[in-house]
Amino acid sequence: MSSLFKIRRPIKILSDSIFPPKRPQSGFLSKALGPIHGRHPRSQNPNDVCQFPASFSTQSSKFPEYEMPSVTWGVVLGRKEKLVTRVIICDYLKGLGIITDELEGLELPSTVEVMRERVEFLQKMGLTIDDMNEYPLMLACSVRKNIIPVLSYLEKIGISRSKLGEFVKNYPQVLHASVVVELVPVVKFLRGLDVEKQDIGYVLQKYPELLGFKLEGTMSTSVAYLVSIGVNPRDIGPMVTQYPYFLGMRVGTMIKPLCDYLVSLGLPKMILARMLEKRAYILGYDLEETVKPNVDCLISFGIRREAIASIIAQYPQILGLPLKAKLSSQQYFFSLKLKIDPEKFARVIEKMPQIVSLNQHVIMKPFEFLLGRGISPEDVVHMVVKCPQLLAQRVELMKNSYYYFKSEMGRPLKELVDFPEYFTYSLESRIKPRYQSLQSRGIRGSLNWFLNCSDRRFEERVQGDYIDADTAGPPFYLGGKLELPGSEMVSDQEEDSDDEVLYRRTVSL
Repeated sequence: MSSLFKIRRPIKILSDSIFPPKRPQSGFLSKALGPIHGRHPRSQNPNDVCQFPASFSTQSSKFPEYEMPSVTWGVVLGRKEKLVTRVIICDYLKGLGIITDELEGLELPSTVEVMRERVEFLQKMGLTIDDMNEYPLMLACSVRKNIIPVLSYLEKIGISRSKLGEFVKNYPQVLHASVVVELVPVVKFLRGLDVEKQDIGYVLQKYPELLGFKLEGTMSTSVAYLVSIGVNPRDIGPMVTQYPYFLGMRVGTMIKPLCDYLVSLGLPKMILARMLEKRAYILGYDLEETVKPNVDCLISFGIRREAIASIIAQYPQILGLPLKAKLSSQQYFFSLKLKIDPEKFARVIEKMPQIVSLNQHVIMKPFEFLLGRGISPEDVVHMVVKCPQLLAQRVELMKNSYYYFKSEMGRPLKELVDFPEYFTYSLESRIKPRYQSLQSRGIRGSLNWFLNCSDRRFEERVQGDYIDADTAGPPFYLGGKLELPGSEMVSDQEEDSDDEVLYRRTVSL
């Protein structure tokens, strides 16, 4: 029994001679970091530093893998030292005028020198302290691991070095992006949409937020919907180059409601698709705040609802103008200077909606020219209402056409009043050749008869055994469908569809 009790007696295995009592780690680290932070160690007594046993130091020399690795102090620092370092760096940033509230909880460099390097690098790019305060998180990006790789890739895809600072200022979140995982796939997606390689940089400078979108999200669905309503897939690339913002628009809340509303006004989907191909910025018009109020405004000024679709096809920009102010100003001007009442003004807008944006000084020049040719004010008003395109003509060209009409044709002035569209045709390419062809054959026809038709139709008329009756021609619209008696289309290619003819005759100032 006595031997058993002897076995159970507590035995002291570890002695203080082998492992000395532990001292707080902060004493060792504060001694090591003292020169860096400008502080002295807690104790000047060398005995305060932990003394490791001789056996441990011998093993370290034999096996180098157990030696202290070369790492930054940010890894080695303890919690207390990290807090001290953070305070020092924040004081440095505050001294520069940078607000550090958003940097709380973020990983910061372990020395002021590293942070100073970041700040100076960003400043050399052209960013100011105010820019850093707009997005302080950029100060958490490593120059070598984040900033330089991203900027190098942006320069590679076409953004000039002089524009990189502005790019980062507009979209600082790009500094956090991974080149391989986030940036490269977006650029490949844009190339897949037929955006030209040389246009990639231009597109991203216009809309840098594209670099933050997911490929399978909004961008893909926007493109798919536009193609579904008739937009040519090959035109998506030029649309993106012109107006890349539609890639960030949600189909259900922005694109589809706008398209559905325009179709409900009588605009065919095919015409809508052609409009969007050429003027993708229409997708940026706000439906509730801009488009619908402008349509209601047109109706309130006497525009017939059935003419709304034709107006939009001729001048799509009208959907995004401050329309009420422009219409009010032009209506007052037409009433005061041109003596055209509001009802006739509405007919003018239906035929040429670009009038709402036409400078009043420009309008007066052709109007005064016609008055100066001895045409009565009433007849000039009749001519303008019938053919508002007169108001957008250059007076120099009108003078040449008028001189040819009086000197070569020798026709009465009444023919011009009845057919004011004469001034809208080219003197050299249409009026002279056709008139000379009639003269050589001894045929006399009205201005409307030999000018208001396609080249093929004109040849059929002059080579026929009889002359067609001098029937009234189609109404002259700057855009839209030109209807002849018998539902014939005035076009150079009569086999074209109605929609294509309407699109081809859609022009803008």
